[in-house]
Amino acid sequence: MREELNRRETVVLEGHIVDSLILPKVLDLILEAGAEYEVVELDMGRTTLDPSLAHIRVFTADDDAMEALLEQLHVHGANRLHDEDASMAVADQDGVLPVGFYSTTNLPTGVRIDGVWVPVDNPEMDCAIVVGPDGARTAPMHHVRTGDKVVVGGKGVRVQPLPQAPAGSAFEFMASDVSSEKPKALLVAKVAEQMRAARQTGGRVLTVAGPAVVHTGGSRHLARLVRDGWIDVLFAGNGLATHDVESNVLGTSLGVSVAHGAPTEGGHSNHVRVINEIRRHGSIAQAVDAGYLRGGVMYECIQRDVPFVLAGSVRDDGPLPDTITDVVEAADAMRALVPGVTVALMLATTLHAIATGNMLPAGVVTFCVDINQAVVTKLADRGSHQAMGIVTDVGPFLGDLAEELGA
Repeated sequence: MREELNRRETVVLEGHIVDSLILPKVLDLILEAGAEYEVVELDMGRTTLDPSLAHIRVFTADDDAMEALLEQLHVHGANRLHDEDASMAVADQDGVLPVGFYSTTNLPTGVRIDGVWVPVDNPEMDCAIVVGPDGARTAPMHHVRTGDKVVVGGKGVRVQPLPQAPAGSAFEFMASDVSSEKPKALLVAKVAEQMRAARQTGGRVLTVAGPAVVHTGGSRHLARLVRDGWIDVLFAGNGLATHDVESNVLGTSLGVSVAHGAPTEGGHSNHVRVINEIRRHGSIAQAVDAGYLRGGVMYECIQRDVPFVLAGSVRDDGPLPDTITDVVEAADAMRALVPGVTVALMLATTLHAIATGNMLPAGVVTFCVDINQAVVTKLADRGSHQAMGIVTDVGPFLGDLAEELGA
């Protein structure tokens, strides 16, 4: 052990840390940080169903390096062996966290208060932990108020990695981050299986969809899934809703005929014209009531009372009156609909998928579908380690999924 590495800490890893490759990942992170380790104890499970336990002594140059490294290891469930109560500081400004606040992961988290480990409600990444009379909860920065007690530092905080599920389950299936070569029929069947399980157990299915769903002809299949009760929540942007309305009112998507695949005369302005008419009616729901909109994804959401959030961006035309143009307000509207979601489908969207992934607890079974492999890896790269990518054209995928579910 190098002499200059004179700060030491012992961390503990437990669970299915070998077959899930968590242990080698943790050891790699230690070395990449310029630190060293010593495996003090390793108790291997005898079967794939048995958990394992590892005690690892970590050596760094100083306290700052140790705290930075332990923060990285926390994401993978490595916790201090000998811990103490969490430190807290009081927020002195609305929307401003104390210096050194603990930044959360989306894994199940506990905080030690007066010697007792208290679960943290609503696991969400990149938030703070606020402790109050009723326990501990995650809080986005802008939700913090003057006087809130906020956890600072990593002491007294522990996270729990996702359990390694039995072979054939959703999480075993999701062990490969991106699937471009597995038979598509198998992938579709697995997604349908999880959606059925959600329905049977009272879970909710969230769909996050981009405008390519319309451009590729998948919107009619998504509308069928909504109509037949397979979709419980929809997140999208101004584009998905606009082109869904355009395709159902004018028969085009970005001015291209959805029936013939050819540009139409003056079609480049069709999406702006339908936005204008929806604005004239006052909302998508009022346009449905007036008979202007008679089909499509948004129509079915209105008819079935499926809640949706349209989060806007600076590039939006119009926008539609239902589009929330304040991004903080839009994020809070999305956050309010996340509880109860057990399955999430990210369909041909990058930014909205990442935004949603940031809000989802790690236990939500998440599928990201896109024709571009780089897109489907971004979600996991941004911290949503539970996401499985399916590289395929979203239009045919939705058609196959609707058929598999009997929609």
